[in-house]
Amino acid sequence: MKRKLIMAALVAAAANVHAGEAKNIIFFLGDGMGPTAITAARIYQYKEEGLLKFERLDRVARIKTYSQDAQTTDSAPSMGSYMTGVKIQNEVISMSSDTKASAPKKDAHGNLTVDTCAATNGRPATTILELAKAHGKAVGAVTTTEATHATPASTYAHSCHRNSGYAIAAQAVPGGAGYNAALGDGLDVLMGGGRHHFTPYSADNPKGRADGRDLLAELAARGYAVATDRTQMEAARPGRKFIGLYAKEDHLAYELERGARYPKGEAATQPSLSEMTSKAITLLSERPEGFFLMVEGGKIDHGLHDSNAKHALVDLVAFDDAIQTAIDRMQLLDPGLRNTLIVITADHDHTLAFNGTARRGNPILDIVRNADGTPARDADGHTYTALAFGNGSNRPNERADVSSETAQGDNYHQETGIRLRGETHGGGDVKLYATGAGAQRFKGTMENTRVFDLMKAAFGF
Repeated sequence: MKRKLIMAALVAAAANVHAGEAKNIIFFLGDGMGPTAITAARIYQYKEEGLLKFERLDRVARIKTYSQDAQTTDSAPSMGSYMTGVKIQNEVISMSSDTKASAPKKDAHGNLTVDTCAATNGRPATTILELAKAHGKAVGAVTTTEATHATPASTYAHSCHRNSGYAIAAQAVPGGAGYNAALGDGLDVLMGGGRHHFTPYSADNPKGRADGRDLLAELAARGYAVATDRTQMEAARPGRKFIGLYAKEDHLAYELERGARYPKGEAATQPSLSEMTSKAITLLSERPEGFFLMVEGGKIDHGLHDSNAKHALVDLVAFDDAIQTAIDRMQLLDPGLRNTLIVITADHDHTLAFNGTARRGNPILDIVRNADGTPARDADGHTYTALAFGNGSNRPNERADVSSETAQGDNYHQETGIRLRGETHGGGDVKLYATGAGAQRFKGTMENTRVFDLMKAAFGF
């Protein structure tokens, strides 16, 4: 009798392990979303006692972010480590650890179309997206940056330099010169900005491709639905591969500058990150074998580099909304997320810091106020803001008073400690949150490369 009970327990345990393997993985990357940015966004949206939606998830870990050659990473090697399980050198996209960064050169039009990646300079490192594709799953990448930017590129391309956007774009076009054959029949979904990397140079497209290729036309000939705005995206139906590039020459707009609030130009027609995420799930979830989807909130990073905390925090809240959208959609498709793993993390930190000792309830973008509500002042008698940056461009030689109205404006740049041309990344650890099938594996302090191993294990590869 005892032996039968033990055998039954072993069978049940084996069944649970099998049931815990994920058919679907959605990997969310908040670019530059360090712990301080998370706390500041929480206070901005929900006050001190609140929580962002993803902070309510049941599994949390701490991730080390250094790259193969740098204490403070850039986005390319950090994202590449998540996608490949390999420590990569700064500026390199999903390549072996010995690959040296080699920047592209300018063509006759001044665009970085001349790739300098030598065949002897390292080897491609297989990505989790490529593994998913090889196992018959649908795959996709969604971002608020250019579709060829460091984070999305690290899912589907291999390059010795993150700025080789024109060569990276070619890797996404099945059958074309430079195609990444590890993608099989191709990406099923790709969304972001930067159409110029995919379209030929002309007087109307001065940042276009010097080789004259129209990659969007090539993709359309391969059966892809092509969209350049929200309306065209919404019209896309499952059963076809899809590419949506919603900005001609750049990244998508900040959340503060998108949609009805700024009704003119491209920003008015660009979908939100939540809308892109929902559409991607609709298109990918038709595959019986499941899917892998990467979603990046890339403008968080841009706001921080610009020392504009408001842009960063609003985009972080939009990123949080996209995560909840994905969870809600997947709960309908896969109740209890029994077959779906959702992972949320960041590629690196920034130098954003809390400043002074603001009273509870002090608006996070405001000047610091004392317990009695009066403005706090520095040693020279001037007001200062609750958030500041360790470095960046806004470092006055002599400080002056900052008003509440100025500090909380959409275009205010927080002051910095060290003057640089732009704010840099920080080298601190970042947080990871997970839920669903296989989420129990994410715990403790981990190398960023370990995340790849755990996602691969969750897929059962």
